Amino acid sequence: MKGTLFGYVLRTYLRFALGILTGLVVIFVVVDFVDRAKSYTGPGWVEAAAKLYAYKALVSVQQLGPAALLLAAGTAVSALRKQGEVTAIRALTFGPSALYVPILVCSLTACVGLVAFDEWVATHAGRRVDEITTQRFNRGGDWRFYYTPKQWFRRGDRIFFLRSGSAQDGFRDVSIFTVSKEFELRQRLDAAEMHSQEGTRWRLVDVVDRSFPGEGRTSVKQLAEAEYDLGVPANVFRIRPGRPEQMRVAELREQIAARKEVGLATRQFELALHNRFAYPMAALPAALLGVGLALRTNRRGHLTAAIIEGLLTAVAMWGLMVVCRTLVLTERLPPFVAAWMPTFLLVLVAGAVWLRREGLLHLPRGRVLVR
Repeated sequence: MKGTLFGYVLRTYLRFALGILTGLVVIFVVVDFVDRAKSYTGPGWVEAAAKLYAYKALVSVQQLGPAALLLAAGTAVSALRKQGEVTAIRALTFGPSALYVPILVCSLTACVGLVAFDEWVATHAGRRVDEITTQRFNRGGDWRFYYTPKQWFRRGDRIFFLRSGSAQDGFRDVSIFTVSKEFELRQRLDAAEMHSQEGTRWRLVDVVDRSFPGEGRTSVKQLAEAEYDLGVPANVFRIRPGRPEQMRVAELREQIAARKEVGLATRQFELALHNRFAYPMAALPAALLGVGLALRTNRRGHLTAAIIEGLLTAVAMWGLMVVCRTLVLTERLPPFVAAWMPTFLLVLVAGAVWLRREGLLHLPRGRVLVR
């Protein structure tokens, strides 16, 4: 009997979750297409737009998945309650665990699946969305902010401005500034190319070497080619372009370490790394909160109330995540705290709802809790 009931509640919740997620993705795709339809022009635009929205749909699954799990929990339990099945479950001497354990198991599995989906599918889909939007429809947005090859680095008393290229193939159009402890310019090197040699030595091509020894004096040398020990090995410049949200966990960890070595900001990458796990896992306490709200005494509205409560919770959590992200970028909140704060607050609220219901749920067996 217990196994049958577990499977029934599990299937009910899963059916609602898949249905709500499909509906949310379809609404997102349709609204987005209607909003941007004027920009989709040119030969073969239909095929390009179809590919674009196929990738956007994949990205939206990861973005809307937690909200779907939250809404499904409240609506599934509300549907069971409206049909009198919650009363029947209680009459058979089953406690509230008959409802929240199957939903807990299903939502936990879904959360883990969303983490894997984000890691292996959504990251690639997000990059393809940017590529198609920029290259096919010429709508860059903030794409250039993440993909423009200009790169500033600082290592010790040297500041590097590497406008293009890579450590493997060599950099082009570079400027290297040497500053004192008082941040006064002591030397400036401008070169057409910069190639790694052994250790920390670099070969510069078409060099203009300016020295500023002080007291207003300046020394300028022009060299066709020269080697300099810049105190920086090639592996330090392993910075790669791209949005942090579109990188896998291993890439994020590598970029955080590499950026720290050259004095670049890492907070956005650290936030993306923590959010890879925190954002999907927020669906777990959110689902339990949805069940708790759906089971509260003298509840009216059932499905309508469950949808409204779920949407309000999702909007509140989304707003909190936006605020936390802003605080991280302005260096007012650590990335770890910002990423996990919404999940932690959901745990507290869900726990408070269930603790409040403990006295109402533990009634003598056979009594009807819900009418």
